[in-house]
Amino acid sequence: MQNHPVRFSFLPRLLALLLVLAAALPVLADVPTAVVGRPSVDWMVNPAPYQATVTEDSARHELILDNGLARRVIRLAPNAATTDLVNRTSGEHLLRAVSPEARVTLNGTDYPVGGLDGQNVQNYLKADWLKDLHKSPGSYQFAGWQELPMSERLKWKKRPEWLARDLPWPAPGKHVVMRYTPPAAAIAPRGDLPEIEIHYELYHGIPLFSKWLVVNNRSAKTVRVDSFVADELRLAEVESSVNSAPVTERPNLWVETDFAFNDMSAYYAQPGVELKPDPDYATQVHYSLQTPCLLRCKPPVGPAQDVAAGATFESFRVFELLLDSADRERRTLAQRKMYRLIAPWTQENPLMFHKVQSDPATVRAAIDQAAEVGFEMVILSFGSGFNFESRDPTYWDTFKELADYGKAKGVALGGYSLLASRGAANAKDNTQGSPPMYGLMPCLGTQWGRDYLQNIVDFSKYAGLGVFENDGSYPGDLCAATDHPFHQGRDDSQWVMWRAITEQYKTLRGEGVFLNVPDWYFLTGSNKCGMGYRETNWSLPRAEQEIIERQNMYDGTWNKTQTMGWMFVPLSQYHGGGAAATIEPLHQHLPHYEARFANLLGFGVQACYRGPRLFDTEETKALVEKWVKFYKDHRQVLDQGDIIHLRRANGLDWDGILHANPQGLEKGLAFFYNPLTEDLTRDIRIPLHYTGLTAQAQVTVDGGTPQPVTLDPSHTVTLTLTIPAQSRTWVVFTE
Repeated sequence: MQNHPVRFSFLPRLLALLLVLAAALPVLADVPTAVVGRPSVDWMVNPAPYQATVTEDSARHELILDNGLARRVIRLAPNAATTDLVNRTSGEHLLRAVSPEARVTLNGTDYPVGGLDGQNVQNYLKADWLKDLHKSPGSYQFAGWQELPMSERLKWKKRPEWLARDLPWPAPGKHVVMRYTPPAAAIAPRGDLPEIEIHYELYHGIPLFSKWLVVNNRSAKTVRVDSFVADELRLAEVESSVNSAPVTERPNLWVETDFAFNDMSAYYAQPGVELKPDPDYATQVHYSLQTPCLLRCKPPVGPAQDVAAGATFESFRVFELLLDSADRERRTLAQRKMYRLIAPWTQENPLMFHKVQSDPATVRAAIDQAAEVGFEMVILSFGSGFNFESRDPTYWDTFKELADYGKAKGVALGGYSLLASRGAANAKDNTQGSPPMYGLMPCLGTQWGRDYLQNIVDFSKYAGLGVFENDGSYPGDLCAATDHPFHQGRDDSQWVMWRAITEQYKTLRGEGVFLNVPDWYFLTGSNKCGMGYRETNWSLPRAEQEIIERQNMYDGTWNKTQTMGWMFVPLSQYHGGGAAATIEPLHQHLPHYEARFANLLGFGVQACYRGPRLFDTEETKALVEKWVKFYKDHRQVLDQGDIIHLRRANGLDWDGILHANPQGLEKGLAFFYNPLTEDLTRDIRIPLHYTGLTAQAQVTVDGGTPQPVTLDPSHTVTLTLTIPAQSRTWVVFTE
């Protein structure tokens, strides 16, 4: 290695800097941790030290929610308002100005809930300005707070046989409710207005808050909730531009709600989250005052819900995850850890066989095959003839017998039903309030809609079915009809239909029914949506499917855990392609069949293996058993290990990923694939920080003998690996 003397010219300056820092240490010791910066332990490796607390500082009139990673300060007088939101890992203060804690429109009148006025400059909020802030005119007034147990958004009947490890529910943390009374000077008499509660949760071990509001109508009159804002934050701008930039930086805050639909990615399935210009921010850089820096969480339409005397109305839940890095892996890794916590049923990950027939004899045969090779679920696929809408008692009895037969063998049975793109159920549904998403959506505010939803619940309960695959789930369509029994018109239709389908999903989740839903309903009970693929890709030649499959999984696991997305394997023909695209007869294409299992189970991803059978010869059966055994032997790290993305498949060189599971016995499992026709020998750098390994590790290649390795200071190891031609190599890391 050559010497570079210029490097040493920095030493005097470095020594001087160290002396300055040493002199500053007594001062730094008095600065709050929120300002100093990073906690000593990375919460993504070890979340245990970061326990949520709730503290009231009476002298400062503040309520503080803090877990060492995130801190929310709510001033309590002269009214309640969030005055600070801090990422304690980075030290970033995310707010520049005060907002109301929520907003409600009741009987046509807008009311802020809490909030403080008097901040003349909105670019930042100085601590010494707080004493001069005053109540917002006409706002709901803070009346007290209390701590409550953590709440269940829904009932979850766990299926431990499908979980790599047990997960707590509800998510552990701290829950606070703040109560607000109507304003003294309101348009309506105070006695005719409801009280409002705002709930906050801060979770252990993650910089994540949840928030929602409840309208308690203790008056003698019905109150209409025309609209609401569940949270409003005036965020510090991430970048400033005099003109509107075509692409802008994102805030260091991930926000989503359980009011979600119409996409398989959370980025595009959040109609209840908007980041807009703040019309009150007159001193911003943007010449037309168009900087996107006002966060509001509200439904785009309605809800227009009548709350009877003595009844309550609850908003959707808002989740706010504070991010500490611009690095894509770390930002999305935080998001994936959030789903494991607030939607733990998404970690159920059974091996699924999609059966293309539904007659009892072949269903029994499918259950037998699944049980023999270790598959855990048989789904009567689209095109199988299974009718989830049947009300025939004899039909229900038939599938109860089949479901019982499957349970005795450890195999759950269920089926498929199409909703959104089927066309309207009756002529009245043709009155739509907006262009439909996927063909005409039957209104779930009709009697037909409620009967459809209820029949699937009743059929599942009676027969003991273990899976419901709901294609075409509600995508957010509006209905302008005024004569449907369960909604009044366009303004309440979206809320009513969303509530209807999510109540169905929640009911089934409470029964332990697995939910495949091609939409972002995870926070209301669903288990999986599509990983992200184009169906016609499965009509391409088999060799191309192998590479595209790995691209799909690599791309799909940035913002989903591997257990949250399904893939597809066309055992029999699907969308054309003929013999070159399909695997049947299975025994004639064993190398490709094995490649698909290695792709999928190496990622910890389950697929819809769709066809008439899982194996056709003893050799085929042995191959399936081999990979099922591999998956179950390493299930904890494959399912619970967060994927670290190493290299995306491109058909030119190796590609691969690492599963990082710092709480497991197997701390990491890396999978490398070679698409070429010759062996590849490469020096591959593997970052092990998120496995929890720091200095030493034991490395096992392809199930061989463990060998010790030394990690470099960045917790990275470089391995020389030979990956066989058109094959794969896997590496396990332990302490």
